[in-house]
Amino acid sequence: MGSITPWIRGRLDRVGVMLSALCLVHCVLGLVLVAGMGLGGAFLLDPDIHRWGLLLATIIAGVAIGVGAIRHRRAKPFVVAMTGLTFMGGALAVGHGFEEAVLTMIGVTLVAAGHILNLRHG
Repeated sequence: MGSITPWIRGRLDRVGVMLSALCLVHCVLGLVLVAGMGLGGAFLLDPDIHRWGLLLATIIAGVAIGVGAIRHRRAKPFVVAMTGLTFMGGALAVGHGFEEAVLTMIGVTLVAAGHILNLRHG
């Protein structure tokens, strides 16, 4: 059992980085398509996408980075990722628009950085 935990955590960290990158692309594309061309606003800016994304990011980061912090006894990946999740939560509070996109992009970048730090310490 001890050897499978790092494997699962590593996989979750990689999934977390990939989802963070997809979220970042979603934010940038949303800004370009909606603001620049007036396209896709109903889908790209749907609040449910952001709520589900935050929930998924919280679960994956909580498990992968939480287990990693316990195993390698380093708080930095956890603190960085939780700061990112806080930015993502703050983005939900400001409503749609430029501020939401900026807060989300900062948040997902920090969450990805937390996963990368966790992988390096693993």
